Amino acid sequence: MVKDLFERIQNNKGPLGKWASQAEGYFVFPKLEGELGPRMKFQGKDILNWSLNDYLGLANHPEVRKADTDAAIAYGAAYPMGARMMSGHTNAHEQLENELAEFVQKEAAYLLNFGYQGIMSCIDALVTKNDIIVYDVDAHACIIDGVRLHMGKRFTYKHNDIESMEKNLQRATKMATETGGGILFITEGVFGMRGQQGKLKEIVEMKKKYNFRLLVDDAHGFGTLGKTGAGAGEEQGCQDGIDVYFSTFAKSMASIGAFLAADKDIIDYLKYNLRSQMFAKALPMIQTVGALKRLELLRKSSELKDKLWENVNALQGGLKAKGFNIGDTNTCVTPVYLEGSIPEAMVMVNDLRENYGIFLSIVVYPVIPKGIILLRMIPTATHTLADIDETLTAFEAIRERLVNGTYAKLAEQNVENMA
Repeated sequence: MVKDLFERIQNNKGPLGKWASQAEGYFVFPKLEGELGPRMKFQGKDILNWSLNDYLGLANHPEVRKADTDAAIAYGAAYPMGARMMSGHTNAHEQLENELAEFVQKEAAYLLNFGYQGIMSCIDALVTKNDIIVYDVDAHACIIDGVRLHMGKRFTYKHNDIESMEKNLQRATKMATETGGGILFITEGVFGMRGQQGKLKEIVEMKKKYNFRLLVDDAHGFGTLGKTGAGAGEEQGCQDGIDVYFSTFAKSMASIGAFLAADKDIIDYLKYNLRSQMFAKALPMIQTVGALKRLELLRKSSELKDKLWENVNALQGGLKAKGFNIGDTNTCVTPVYLEGSIPEAMVMVNDLRENYGIFLSIVVYPVIPKGIILLRMIPTATHTLADIDETLTAFEAIRERLVNGTYAKLAEQNVENMA
């Protein structure tokens, strides 16, 4: 007997979906209103927002807003129509690609409509069934989904673990020798949950011993790390060892879209084989022209990055001084690790939002191990030192209530009320 396809879906909502009735609209799919920035509204109340990836504060920069507006007036939302290969190619797209390539110190670049879709397609285009993929076990979901498209073998290594990397490169080398293929090594410039930089310098050094090509997802490093803001590779002095560099516009560039950068022959190949772009409408002119202005400000306005890091250092230093565990982050991403259950986490975040006016992202199992609550904050250049002091005061209060069992009792009462 053939089962109804939807039977499983109706009976098992998944590890996150099972909380939907309690969480939707508040803990997940919340609606933030007002002008993008540190101070917004949530359910009609003023909140201090630590959940925007607008690292450099470009979302509401007057020059950016004007560039976006002027592009909308000049081109509307539809231009250009069609895929780049057919009818959607423009001088502005070429100019943006050239400027991005120069900025990240690569020969050429290629625009992508979306980061998630683009890196998946990039992985698919770079490998055949004879090739082997080696990637970090904590890689972002977009990388994992891209690897799933691969019809050949793949190996994961322990997160940022050099010994595990080398062990899996040895396995991959042996297998690639048998299949006649090559090896694609994938990591991130910055791991977006924990805030750690990928060990790019050490990985590049391994190229002297093993024959592989390196793909780096630097979504959180682009614009925030390195002397010029060119990312984690520049920060670690090994940008030239990255074979394919990827970043999105959804973080420091405060927009939508993404790009790949590499040697010209690799970009030429991807342009003609990257299915997600070959068969997709070109990035609209509003985003393309807007990205040119954002990149100009990123290149010329070092004070934006300086202010960002002033806030990062103040927030992370303040948390450590008060005894909070922020792991080993060495980037702007600021995680705070606490011990507790998912119901306790819900009560805690409710307290933060309702009684302290602080909005941030909460991360729980299955994204991180059971029993751990991760409060993830993204400092931006537009936050103030007063915002940081306010947050530190609130964190001391919620930690005390978590430790003394207040949140556990409230969580238990909530469960009883739902019964």
